[in-house]
Amino acid sequence: MSEKIRLGISHGDINSISYEVIIKALADNRILDLCTPIIYGSPKVAAYHRKAINLENFNLNVIRYAGEANPKRVNIINCTDEEIRVELGKSTTVAGEASYQALKASVDDLEAGNIDALVTGPINKNNIQSDNFKFSGHTEYLQARFRVNDVVMLMVSDTLRVGVVTGHVPIASLSSKITTSSIISKLEIMADSLLMDFGIRKPRIAVLGLNPHAGDGGLLGDEEEKIIIPALNKAREMDILAFGPFSADGFFGSGNYLKYDAILAMYHDQGLIPFKILARDEGVNYTAGLPVIRTSPAHGTAYELAGKNEASEMSFRNAIYMACDIAKQRKFYKEISKNPLPTGQITDNGEDESIDDLTDN
Repeated sequence: MSEKIRLGISHGDINSISYEVIIKALADNRILDLCTPIIYGSPKVAAYHRKAINLENFNLNVIRYAGEANPKRVNIINCTDEEIRVELGKSTTVAGEASYQALKASVDDLEAGNIDALVTGPINKNNIQSDNFKFSGHTEYLQARFRVNDVVMLMVSDTLRVGVVTGHVPIASLSSKITTSSIISKLEIMADSLLMDFGIRKPRIAVLGLNPHAGDGGLLGDEEEKIIIPALNKAREMDILAFGPFSADGFFGSGNYLKYDAILAMYHDQGLIPFKILARDEGVNYTAGLPVIRTSPAHGTAYELAGKNEASEMSFRNAIYMACDIAKQRKFYKEISKNPLPTGQITDNGEDESIDDLTDN
């Protein structure tokens, strides 16, 4: 448990704020007490961005592979063409290819166990498209790479965890994508992740309705009655503490979200707009349901800020902290699963607890 986390970082879009937030976050030497950072990117591009934000006291240890990483330094592996060109604030084919090269190299090492967790820098979902990458984002790419049936895009802050049933899909196709089985699948993944990754026993999950006022008894739509409520009933039969459906506006407006460990929204903007307003620049994107650990900042490329030294590194720093915390929590969960507490052992909260209690989700 005392061993440092080997943390991979993919550099994202080279013309965006990605390198700026990476460098600013890693410039805090306290990060090296938590993990051994390994950037998958370009030393040349990193030097360009370091100069652009005028950060002199920051150096990188160039290595060939993860096994060479120095635990007392910030390390970087070159994944791109040495002659790569940076064009700040612009979406280019070169930037898209560089994003994919770093992502693939880092995920290869993640899959091989050469790193313990991965933080991905923001990419441009358009310029990264190619014969090698035909996905709507990191989440879908990782789901395919690790061959899992389903995952949850979980947005996390100190006070809020929001997952979505449908992620990067057009509004016009929402109704066909939201099914009883898809809701149950997301609830299962969230309940398991809240226990295994966040250490929350018996998590309470709030579920939002699809329609205004959660359908208003069928007056404004029947998805709640026909799809969402049956999913909630089934989830409860599976011993998942799921509640709702709640009207999204009243749920967030009243502060009701503070009563739950996580929230399942029906679609991207329904969950992410309130999350980003409430979490501001502190939120983290976590992919729940993978056999590996991946986090990212809860923001995009922000081309308009590139090279201006105005981007906040807080979300990226929190993504690093969260990746390390989850890696440690998973190790703890694995250990306690192998060595269950004796029946009747008293825990800190004064309750009798056994491993059956901890894993009944």
